[in-house]
Order: sequence, then structure tokens, then C-alpha cells
Amino acid sequence: MVGLSVGEKHFIQGGISQDLRLDCRKRLTYRPIYVETGIIPQAHGSARVRLGATDVIASVKAELGKPNALQPDKGKIAIFVDCSPTAAPMFEGRGGEELSTELSVALERCILGGKSGAGAGIDPTSLVVVEGKVCWDLYVDGLVISSDGNLLDALAAAIKAALSNTGIPKVDVAAEMTGDEQPEVNISDEEFLQFDTSGIPVIVTLTKVGKQYIVDATSEEESQMTSAVSVSVNRKGHVCGLTKRGGAGLDLSIILDMISVAKHVK
Repeated sequence: MVGLSVGEKHFIQGGISQDLRLDCRKRLTYRPIYVETGIIPQAHGSARVRLGATDVIASVKAELGKPNALQPDKGKIAIFVDCSPTAAPMFEGRGGEELSTELSVALERCILGGKSGAGAGIDPTSLVVVEGKVCWDLYVDGLVISSDGNLLDALAAAIKAALSNTGIPKVDVAAEMTGDEQPEVNISDEEFLQFDTSGIPVIVTLTKVGKQYIVDATSEEESQMTSAVSVSVNRKGHVCGLTKRGGAGLDLSIILDMISVAKHVK
């Protein structure tokens, strides 16, 4: 947690109430966002996103696997986040493990939709090579290098950029097998298929400080929050997911207003 004096806390809260934050931003203004892709040659896709002093990396690895028996027409996608102990003091020990799990679950909920795949930003059927027998398994890894607030939004942006940078080798089925036999496949070294990332949503987190809420909160601002709502919105303005942090409850009218604001600032 960020250690602040009583005066500093009042200064942050007072500035937000007057729509003037410590770094001179207004309540609904983001810090400059810097995106760099293709930074990890060994990965099928990768990206680095910097949002102020928050710095995160996302990478994508693809492996051939077998579809789940209950979903034979869909590939598999998993998201894992690791918070480097050097990124912030609170990431040392179990604090980093708990936050890593929280971020991983929130990203899967917002980007991958429900367990059935409904609402997913990536069409899982596009990962199937041979129904019921061969599919692509995507492993999306996020790494927090430096933390100064708004990790969820930054990681979501990095994952979307990494997936847009991802090339999956073209696979040709050499021979169809019958029964439980696995088909023979040839993996191309020259031809790659790109992902359609247009359906992948962005995440906008609104952090409530006092009676106001802000976007892209810094660590100091997050230390003064009562609650935060992260809204996953796609390019059509449809809400794909919603997650809440903080113990304070929120009226339904406030949540609906937050969703409306998230659609506007995305």
C-alpha cells in the first residue's frame, strides 16, 4: 500500500473533487499510452505497454493440442499474469501471488467471456484444426514490470496488442484418421495466420474516490479508493464483462453511470 500523510490524502481527494488531479489530468483523462510490439522473438506474438510509470508485457505462445471433449469444436485459451517482486514492494511474497491470481481471473472474465465461450473477444472455433482431435492452445502471459496503478487496463491493452502481433503457423492435415487415431499434420515454417482482434474488448476501470470516479488511477489515487469497477467494452460499444474491487457497495444507478462513462472514454 502507498503510505500517505493525512494532508496528502486530503490533497488528493480535494483535487479529484475539483476535477484537477496531482498530474494535472481531469477525472476522465488517461496518461499517455505507449505500445511496442514484437519485443520477444521467441513468442508467436508480444507487446509492451507503458501507462505513465506502469509498465507491462504480454506474450502469446501457441501449441497444438486436443480440444476439450465437452467442446470439440473449440480451441483453448489461458491467461496468466505474474507480478514481478521488483515492480512494487507489495508484490513481495503472497501479496504478489494473490494479485496475480486476481488479475488473471479478471482478464479471463473480461476478454474470454463465460465458460461456454459466449462473449469471447477471440472466436475459439477459429483455433480448431480438426474438430475433436487437433486444436491450437494459446497461452497468454502477462508480466508486470513496474506498477503505478491501473494494472488491469494496461494488461488488457498489452494482451490485445500482443494478439494483433501474433502469427499462428498454417497447418495442413496430411491424412484423416478414423476412430480415436490422431491425424497427421504438417506445420508450415513460412505461412502464418493472423488473428482478427477487432472483437477483443478494451477494459476501462473507473475508480471511486470520495463521491467522484476517475479513469487510469495512479497508485496514490488507488490507495484512496472505496471501490473500482472495470468495464470490458468492444468496438461496437457492447459490454462484454464487468468486475468490481473494493469492499464498499455501489448503487445500481452509479454502476450504470460508470458503464455509460466507460463506453464514452474507451
